[in-house]
Amino acid sequence: MSSYNNGVCFSEARRVAIFGGTHGNEMSGVMLVNLWVKNSAEIQRKRVETKPFITNPRAVEKCTRYVDTDLNRAFSPENLSAPGGDDLPYEVQRAQEINRIFGPKGSPDAYDVIFDLHNTTSNMGCTLILESSKDYFNLQMMNYIKKAIAPASCLVLLNEHPLLKYSTSRSVAKHPVGLEVGPQPQGVLRSNIFEAMRVILKHALDFIELFNEGMEFPPCSVEVFRVSERIDYPRDANGNIIAMVHPNLGNWIPFDCDWEPLNPGDPMFHTFDGKTIYYQGQGTVYPTFINEAAYYEKQQAFVTTRRETLVASAIRKA
Repeated sequence: MSSYNNGVCFSEARRVAIFGGTHGNEMSGVMLVNLWVKNSAEIQRKRVETKPFITNPRAVEKCTRYVDTDLNRAFSPENLSAPGGDDLPYEVQRAQEINRIFGPKGSPDAYDVIFDLHNTTSNMGCTLILESSKDYFNLQMMNYIKKAIAPASCLVLLNEHPLLKYSTSRSVAKHPVGLEVGPQPQGVLRSNIFEAMRVILKHALDFIELFNEGMEFPPCSVEVFRVSERIDYPRDANGNIIAMVHPNLGNWIPFDCDWEPLNPGDPMFHTFDGKTIYYQGQGTVYPTFINEAAYYEKQQAFVTTRRETLVASAIRKA
């Protein structure tokens, strides 16, 4: 990466991977990647080598989120350098293998872009996940995607919170991109969710092709939702959940609706004995991953975000 005038130069994004099955019961990514493994013509572009890859094959075979531990939290420096071989948890072994193939993480030899495909049971629509507010390549790509699919919506979730950010499978790449599409139950394939994910990948790969061919992208502004806080369910002294997400959270009854404003004093939880617990935070926030099934084990009812606008510098090929 280098600078020019008011812009930034990046090397061509020649090596791109598409990960499916990081969580083995999130079916859109699993099915798309399996489709493209058999015939990758749809995802190939000029000047780009795109590799579809099933990241957690044992979990996919069992149609479960993971076997031993969450693969999408396994790419820490400690795990990637851990000795032990077959004695390590399966997903840690797999993380080390993925890092050898697509990394090493943080090195010049790492893949340029990794798209990691996920489904959520939350009603959050199409969401691109950004890991750095300074990744102008990804910001420009996300701006391109948002414009390409308009008037359909695709929001951007920014997670660079020092305590809430985690070591994702996509973090091996120079430019990691997460894609969450929902709502979709675990182990289920819905055609509208499948096709929405497919369309977003098409436009993302089109952007990379245009960039590699020399197109310059002018400065742009991108609205993002920055992760602020993780909210757990209310619990008793023994750690048991005593309340559920309030039916009015998101102002969509009977379904939770992500990205709607939550203001101080708004209903947040409904206890099993009929009481309402209100949001007591400072200022308006925008909850997402509301009632995500996979996050009960992680003691998370939803995360709050704050809406802001990021400005991305112009970019062009170095």
